[in-house]
Amino acid sequence: MNGLAIDTTSAIEWYRRNRARSEGIFDLIDPSAYYSRPISLRNPIVFYEGHLPAFSVIAFLRRGLGRPPVDTRLESLFERGIDPESEASAVPRSGASTSWPSRDEVRAFARACDEAIVTAMRSLSNDAIPLEGLYTALEHEAMHQETLLYMWHRLAYNLKRLPSQEIGSSGDQEKSDHEKSSSLSPELLNSRKHVPPGTATLGVSHGEIPFGWDNEFEAHRVTVDAFDVDAFPVTNAQFLEFVNGGGYAQRDLWDDEGWEWIQKEKVTHPAFWISRSSSFSWRGMFGEIPLPADWPVYVSHAEASAYARWKGRRLMTEPEFHRAAYSAPHGSERAHPWGDAPPDATRGNFDFAGFDPTSVAAHPAGASAWGVHDLVGNGWEWTSTVFAPFDGFAPMRSYPEYSADFFDGRHYVMKGASPATAKELVRRSFRNWFRGNYPYVYAKFRTAQ
Repeated sequence: MNGLAIDTTSAIEWYRRNRARSEGIFDLIDPSAYYSRPISLRNPIVFYEGHLPAFSVIAFLRRGLGRPPVDTRLESLFERGIDPESEASAVPRSGASTSWPSRDEVRAFARACDEAIVTAMRSLSNDAIPLEGLYTALEHEAMHQETLLYMWHRLAYNLKRLPSQEIGSSGDQEKSDHEKSSSLSPELLNSRKHVPPGTATLGVSHGEIPFGWDNEFEAHRVTVDAFDVDAFPVTNAQFLEFVNGGGYAQRDLWDDEGWEWIQKEKVTHPAFWISRSSSFSWRGMFGEIPLPADWPVYVSHAEASAYARWKGRRLMTEPEFHRAAYSAPHGSERAHPWGDAPPDATRGNFDFAGFDPTSVAAHPAGASAWGVHDLVGNGWEWTSTVFAPFDGFAPMRSYPEYSADFFDGRHYVMKGASPATAKELVRRSFRNWFRGNYPYVYAKFRTAQ
């Protein structure tokens, strides 16, 4: 599913490609925003420019090779960077912006980390590479690039700059008119597909791929009853009906946590929408545009669940997603919804092909065997499955807290990929997760019954 084990030359190229993309992403922001927090439950921007190289040193050099730190103080400051429990835990203990180093110091630290990592890679023979530490560092940076971009989506437009060149690896950032929006008949948009009963393989076996995160193991088969599912993700136009129908005010549509959240935060529409008197606009990366009717709506798990209840339906489970995406008639399973061909730009909107979603019908070549579209790409897909370990779970040495800290019953599994998901992460076993009331991630959904 992910190819053969990597060699030193390919590893160095991948690492440098990651670092160049990260630099391009940080160059999108105005320097005046460097110490700001576009999302209160995330760390300030300065943290992430130091976190990416620091983490690579910790995972690859220190835990993988047993090498000494590059800078003990800065590695400690920049070590931890995922999903803080509260706003207070998302900043240094002093709480002062002066606790952070200058950008020049952060970039000098990053250069020192890069030099140490590349030098170490060059010194290793192919059979001496600590694969877990290496892949942890490489995939971690790609995951955080997505975090950065959805943080940038929250920044005021005067604090961002159009890129001088593409940051991704899939082509131009500008989309064709067809990709931006395409006409969908109501009949097609509201169509549903039947998925017959069968089995689904969740997870992956050790040795089947060069690397997987600890929550991806071990592979196991589960029985899934028949169900029907929306052929396309729920669009902005469909969700607008829920908003206009008073969905955010109907208590019976929300669980306790979701209702508490929308009441406390006064949530009345998706976070990617901007209310303009009697209409809504889309919060694009570099400008506000009229709400694109056939783009997928990006919402929290709480909002997705409320909409599904409003329709008298529900979200898919993780096993159901696997059936809809990867199974095929006669009991076979595919590496991807479209088959075993590697991911490319014809199959879905991923690998940094752009800064915003596309029409849910823009990639018909990515449909599954059952005719379900847009399962991988254009936004992660919420499931109703609470994030939990598979049988035989064991924390990984290179990042032992990666999954284990979030088996708390409050996070939900997401599958698929978003526009800002690197192609290296587009694999069947990959699992993402977020809290039910987190509205900022590039996450879509569809309903099932």
